[in-house]
Parts: sequence; structure tokens; C-alpha cells
Amino acid sequence: MLTQSPLEHDVLRLRSLQQEGRHAEALPKALELLRTWPENRDLLLIAAIAQRHLMRIDAAMATLDRLEACKPGFSRLHQERGLCHVVRKDAPLAIASLVRAVQINPALMASWNMLAGLYRLIGDGAAAAEAGRQVATLKSLPAEVVRGISLFSDGETAAAEQIIRAFLLRHGNHPEAMRVLAKIAVANDALDDSETLLAAVLVLQPEYHAARHDYTHTLIQRHKHSQALEQARLLLKVDPDNSDYRSLAATALVGLGDHDAAIALYRAMIADRPNDPEFRLWIAHALKTVGQVAEAIEAYHAAIAARPDFGDAYWSLANLKLYRFSDDEIARMRAQEAASTTGATDRIHLCFALGKAFEDRGEADEAWRNYERGNALKRAESRYRPEIIETNTARQIEICTTGFFAQRAGWGDDSPDPIFILGLPRAGSTLLEQILASHSQVEGTQELSDIQRIVIEIAGRDPDLDNPRYPGALRDMNAEDFRRLGERYMADTRVYRTGKPFFIDKMPNNFRHIGLIHLMLPRARIIDARRDPMSCCFSNLKQLFAQGQEFTYSIADIARYYRTYLDLMRHWDAVLPGRVLRVQHEDVVHDLEGSVRRMLAYCGLSFEPACVDFHKNTRSVRTPSSEQVRQPIFRDGLEQWKRFEAWLEPLRDALADATAKYRE
Repeated sequence: MLTQSPLEHDVLRLRSLQQEGRHAEALPKALELLRTWPENRDLLLIAAIAQRHLMRIDAAMATLDRLEACKPGFSRLHQERGLCHVVRKDAPLAIASLVRAVQINPALMASWNMLAGLYRLIGDGAAAAEAGRQVATLKSLPAEVVRGISLFSDGETAAAEQIIRAFLLRHGNHPEAMRVLAKIAVANDALDDSETLLAAVLVLQPEYHAARHDYTHTLIQRHKHSQALEQARLLLKVDPDNSDYRSLAATALVGLGDHDAAIALYRAMIADRPNDPEFRLWIAHALKTVGQVAEAIEAYHAAIAARPDFGDAYWSLANLKLYRFSDDEIARMRAQEAASTTGATDRIHLCFALGKAFEDRGEADEAWRNYERGNALKRAESRYRPEIIETNTARQIEICTTGFFAQRAGWGDDSPDPIFILGLPRAGSTLLEQILASHSQVEGTQELSDIQRIVIEIAGRDPDLDNPRYPGALRDMNAEDFRRLGERYMADTRVYRTGKPFFIDKMPNNFRHIGLIHLMLPRARIIDARRDPMSCCFSNLKQLFAQGQEFTYSIADIARYYRTYLDLMRHWDAVLPGRVLRVQHEDVVHDLEGSVRRMLAYCGLSFEPACVDFHKNTRSVRTPSSEQVRQPIFRDGLEQWKRFEAWLEPLRDALADATAKYRE
């Protein structure tokens, strides 16, 4: 049994006093404890509730402002603020606060009840009826499930999971409890658990549309875009105009590479809601991917006009690489980044966008200040642990020996189709992909997550990150296992192909799994895209990735990752000699045709001039280098880091001998 801390005991005692209506006793005790714990969420809320009941509304609002400063996403602070507005007889502000509360936490019965009354007061019968339906839904659910939803919504994931699991053990399958547990699984990055739970819910209740919505979203997160599109279309049959359902379908279409269909769907959504900034952002991303840059820029600007602090839209403009911000845009970005009302995610995006804006102007000191701030903010919210990657690397080196592969020679699926381009992000892999995808026999796809999914499956549920099952489990697998995995990879990636003999899988982090790839697909080509470590690491430090790549947000992390990458690639070269073709980015820039011929020869392909004229290829490109690879080869990026040399000495020190050995 967990022991209760003195503070937890005090909080429970104060809540008990409030339940008994003894607010005059609770308030001074709460204020006394706040001297020691000034940012404690529960104490601040208790104090605000007591102040409201004692009709000290100004003091209560000031306490809630303190609470919002440290816990802006806490639903009950917004509920309490709404109740204070009710005391002040300000219905519009009360409604706004209570709506914010239930958006965060849909299990707040008191907020829904109050909203129903307030909507009736202002004559909005439809909204009052909807609030009433929400109250009825909550009343129909078991108290433990409602409590679990509430805890999860306010970020208390472990407590919510404990309650929901205990409920399911006692009562068996319960669709809503299983749906909550699936949401918790997503929060814990256990997407396979979420998929399994939601699939089971839909067997129990096929018409449970909210669960199907969650299921579709989970499939998208697992990059199962074909299945996700099927589910989204089932939802759209029920409600064709539902914007959430349409956005799911569009996201799945983008994942499948059907950008024209996705753009058409986004246009229909914008026609219905022209001022929705998210819709404008999504269509801009899709337009950029297919090379319609001018229209994409217009859409990004529309997103900013709809929401001036929309950091993602500003960063997306910066991420075009060729876009240049005006003085007015920079002034607006600086103002939004400094505003106290700007959310954490928007602030991070704005920092990186400002960094790029000042770098383009040659103002290295101001650019670095913004890159450094953006990285620090992003790293602070990350759970990245470099030792996990290093442990995995050490285990790969220990297990995947020359003898290990010799004993398994000839295993796997012998399809020659895949060309894996891997390495670090920002190392030139998109350029290599564009070159090869310009060949008539090669399909350019995208950064496929299929190898990562297979690794997660081998690692098993609830992996011990400090003592992982993978790669050790490779020793226990037989020839049939690897043949099946190879066949499955070929089958699952077929949806991204149009019939060309070869296709590219450009997931950079696959360098960690070359041993697995070799055992699954012994005839696949593997190309290591490598770049000078100072250039590569600096390029990563100024890049804000849409997801993943958590090792790029500090000098120490990116340097450790680069060194680990070199160690592992050196090992693959030793135990699988000649298996991997190394392509140095600087060589491609200085001798494009020679590098092209070398890659094509390795892949068993004849030379085609289109590969040298890669920039004329109109295929869709989804990575940050999308606009750069639509231009002829350029040399400006080779030593961009030298303009920031004054701030990068710690990076050089952290890379140590990697700056000399990366060419070996």
C-alpha cells in the first residue's frame, strides 16, 4: 500500500472541511500551506473555492489566475472561474469558462449542469439540450468510469488507469471503460494496446461512433492508413458533413499519398468553415507536398490571419526553407512569442521560425538566441533518454555478430524491391531519394514506419527500456519467422506503390535495425546517407520536427546520437561487409553525376539522365527538404554552421573524434 505524504493528508482534510461547508476554516489553513507550496494545484483550487463561497470573488479570481499561471490546462480552474462569473451574474463569461472546462474534461457534471441552466437563461435551447444530454450520459455511466475519465482528462493518467483497470476486473467488458483505457494507452505510447481495445469495443458496439473515431485515429498514428481510411468512410456514411470524420479521412489519404483527394476534401471543409485555422494549415501542408508552393503560402497566411498566435503556421512558412519573412511578420512573431497568453506549443514553433527568419537575414546572434530558446523549451517537455539508444546499440553489437549472420544465411524473403535510405535526419537522405525516385524503375514513397512497427512487435508489450527484449529476441527467431516478416513488409508497403519494380523506404532511424532488415529482406539495397557531423548536427538543432527525433533538441543529445550512429554503422560494415552503400552528402554536392552513377550501379540500375535532373521531378515530397530538392544542387548549405561557430564549440567538443572519423 502506498503511504500518504503529509501534504496529501492535509489536502484530503481540507476537502473534507469543504464538503461539510466549513469554508471559513478551510481557507486560512489552505493559505498557510500555500506559503510552503505556492504552486500546488489542489491547494490553490481549495482556496479559490473557499473564497467564492465566502463571497470574496476578487480574491478567488486572483487565486485562479495564480493557478492558471502554473496549471493552465487544469479543467477545474476553468470550472471554478465560470462559477465565479455566475456569482457576478456575467452569463457570457461564465459560459466561456465552463465550455473551456468541459473541452478539457468532459466528465465535469457540475459544469454541464450549470451550462444547461445558463443556455436556457440566454435563450439558446439547442445548446441547453446538448448540455442536458451530456449530463444524462454521465449519469448513465458507473461512477468509477466517470472518475477515471475526469482524472485522465486532467493529466492524472496513472490514477485513472488504476481505477479503470480495477473496474474492468470486477465488471468485465464495459465499452466506455475500455475506450478510456485505450485513451490511456495512447497517452502511454502503447498504440497497439489502444488498437486492440478499440477493436474489441466495436465488436461489442458496432454503432459506437466515438469509439470508431478513436480507433481510426489510432490506426493513423500507427501508420495503418489503408485501414484508417476504411474506418473513416464508415463514419462518413453516418455523418457525411462531420468535420472530425472528414479530417480523419483526409489525413489517411495523405498517408496513402493520395494528396489530390485529400486537398479536395480540405477544400470542402474550408468551404463550410472558412475561418478555421487548422483546416487552412492542413491544406497548406498538402499543397506544399505536391509542389503548389504559392497556394500553400497563401493558405499558411490565411491560417495566421484566423489565429495570430498560430506558431505552427509561422514555422511551416519557415520550413519551406526558401520563404523569407518581412519586417512586419518578424515583428508580429516576436510579439506573439513574448505574449503571456501564447501557448507552450505555439511559443516553441515561433522560436524556431524566428531563428530561421534571422538566420536568413544574416543575424546569427539573434537567430541562435531563438534556436537555443526553442530547443530548450522543446527538450524540457521531452522524455528522451539517450542511454536507451546507447543500450540498444550495445546489444545490437553484442548479438549481431559475423557468426550470427553466417548461421542465418539465406533466411528471409528474397524480394529485391526495397531500397532503404537511412542515417540521421538532415543528412541528405531526401536528396538521395529524389535522385533515385527520378529513375523510371524506382518508386519514391515516404518515410515508412513498417520496420519500427515490426521492432515494437518483437520487443513485446510493456518493454523494459533498460533491459529490452529486442534485439536479443532475434536469436530466438527461426527462418520461417523472418520469411513471414519479410513477406508482411512487402505486403503492407504495396499500398504505397504503383507497379514499379523498386521502391524506396526513407525512414532515417532504420539504421538501428539493419540487422533485422538483412534477416527479413536479404536482397534489399541499403544506402547510408551521411553528412559532416558539424553540418548535420547543426541542421538538426535548428529543425523542429513534426514528431519523433527527440534527440535533436540539445547539443549534448544530438552529439551523443551522432557518435552512437557512427559506432553502429561501423559495426554493420564489419559484420556485413559490402552490404551497405555509404553516400557522403558532400560528395554528392561536389560530384553529382559520379555519385548518381555509383548509387545506380549499387542498385543494379542503368544510368538515366533524369536522375541528374532530379529537381525536375514533380513527385510529392513530405520532408522538410521538399522545396530544396525541387531546386538544382546547391552548395550553400555545406558550411552554414560556420556562421554560428561562436556558439558551437560545445558541439565540436561533444562530437569529439567523430569530426575526423565520420569518413572512415
